[in-house]
Amino acid sequence: MKTGIKLARALVHSDMTVSELATAMGKTIDHVYEVLMFIPGTEAYDFDEAVLDPQTITDIVKKSGMIPEFCSRKKETVEEDGDIVKQPPPDPKVLVRRPPVVTIMGHVDHGKTTLLDQLRSSNIVEREFGGITQHIGAFLVSLSSGESICFLDTPGHAAFSAMRGRGAHLTDIIVLVVAADDGVMQQTQEVLQHAQDAAVPIIVAINKIDKDNADVEKTKQMLMQHQVMLEEFGGEVQAVPISALKGIGLTELQEAIVTQAELMQLKGDPKGLVEGRVVEAQIDPKRGRLVTAVVQRGTLKRGDLLVAGTAWAKVRAMFDDSGSLVQAAPPGTPVEILGWKEIPSAGDEFLQVRRESEVKSVLAWRRSQELKKKQDETWTAIEESRKEHDKQHHADLVARREKGIYRKRSVAKVKESQPRPDHPQFSLVLKGDVDGSVEAILDVFDTYHSKKCQLDIIHYGVGNVSESDVEIAATFEGEIFAFNVETPPKVSAIAKQKNVPVRRHNVIYRLFEELVERLNSKLPKIEEEVALGEAKVLQVFQITLPNKKKSSVAGCRCVFGNMSKKLGVKVIRNNDTVYKGFISSMKYFKDEVDSIKKEQECGIAIDDQDFTFEPQDLIVNFEIKEVDQEIDWVHGF
Repeated sequence: MKTGIKLARALVHSDMTVSELATAMGKTIDHVYEVLMFIPGTEAYDFDEAVLDPQTITDIVKKSGMIPEFCSRKKETVEEDGDIVKQPPPDPKVLVRRPPVVTIMGHVDHGKTTLLDQLRSSNIVEREFGGITQHIGAFLVSLSSGESICFLDTPGHAAFSAMRGRGAHLTDIIVLVVAADDGVMQQTQEVLQHAQDAAVPIIVAINKIDKDNADVEKTKQMLMQHQVMLEEFGGEVQAVPISALKGIGLTELQEAIVTQAELMQLKGDPKGLVEGRVVEAQIDPKRGRLVTAVVQRGTLKRGDLLVAGTAWAKVRAMFDDSGSLVQAAPPGTPVEILGWKEIPSAGDEFLQVRRESEVKSVLAWRRSQELKKKQDETWTAIEESRKEHDKQHHADLVARREKGIYRKRSVAKVKESQPRPDHPQFSLVLKGDVDGSVEAILDVFDTYHSKKCQLDIIHYGVGNVSESDVEIAATFEGEIFAFNVETPPKVSAIAKQKNVPVRRHNVIYRLFEELVERLNSKLPKIEEEVALGEAKVLQVFQITLPNKKKSSVAGCRCVFGNMSKKLGVKVIRNNDTVYKGFISSMKYFKDEVDSIKKEQECGIAIDDQDFTFEPQDLIVNFEIKEVDQEIDWVHGF
């Protein structure tokens, strides 16, 4: 009596993730991905938390040699009470005057950082690589009048447009710096749009008035042309001529800011729960996760519990822009916060909660919402992929039946016959010093649409280059681009051992210059015809060949370069190539020659005896050369 093979059973349920299914089958996650390669229309399941549909779960289990047994899903043990309920507006009686949050904006190299340098009597410029501000900085400036102003310094380079937009939404007043020798430029117009979208008032600082070619009146006219209605022309926008380098007009600018703030009656609630906004986030090699933020409500103190997005913190310490400890941060105060368990995203709102149990509940709810959103996006991608697959499958089926082919091909054969990409690919890992820098670089990557070489961003993150970064890059034969971060000696040694280049940069445009060089290096050389000589046909002769066949001979004059019998030729007639081949005979008077110089006349016969020349034909002598390609990507630098 024969005994059948008993297959193992796998307890599964609907909406399982890739990692959950691997655990249920007792297999590795890599095994699940391997099986997915043989299931059409599953390209969207490319991460561990991707939610599988019931049919795909069944297919994976069966192809793994097991029997799927569906059961009800176990209830989650995490309580999900919902998100934080923000406080109601404060009682006007408890409100106190707070410093205005002022953002310095403008085009690159118009003097924004130099202006802040003068206002807070420090040297920001020396700390910025290449003289370009790389990410937002937040500083509190105490003026001689006793007033305080919270300043945000945003980048002016084209790559950081998104960060300027974030600065506009964090601010009460925008100081738009315009160089008197340059006028309104691209980023100037962007700032005006950001300010309009955020409904934020503007004060114009017309800078560099000390330069010989400065034209303040022309700059004002350019501003008026862009709908910036200045006070002296009957509008509401203050314009203050200054020289940040020489310190001219800064008192007037400070007075303009204070006046605007008084008109806006900016007040804050120092008593309630803390609310604020993340300006920037980074991983400090010595202090760990560090977040620059501006407090908008309440007074932030050590020990407070904060939630921002799906990240949270128990405040261990706070620092001002000079690195000094801060004990309490009332509304309008910028501080660096230490104590984050994860890194929040720049621009996130942070809110205070009273107990750690509330933190867990809020994070569980927010993560579940994120997962649901990701599931919806995954389902949409799956449906689109399946529709495309079904359409292609039907077309292939019709084509096979037309050829009389009905036999199904085996799975192994399908895998073997999958074509490799017919174009080059460049894989990279991106690491940056702060969240905003990484975000801005990724935004520039989004402009890459070249079909010559596939640009594959296999991983990105904040902080120094790590061993795992090297491992990922090595797996995909990629490279690491590190912006304003370090590579520890141990990691450098591992990268060298695994032949993974680590390309470090401190200036944004140099990073993209090298990236373009690396993309160009991946492109294969292309063959190009290089014209070395040209001859114009003046007269056509008919000759009789030994086989008594008539053939055409061109009487020519060399009009460019030299004509060589050894090289290829093509005949151009009315801008069209009508023949391409080789010269069979070249005669100078009655002598057979190998070459003809410019302005000499000759007779040329070609190897196609049936071809007939016509007067005014151009015979081009060329050779094939391999030349380097260049990537067709305009990244804005």
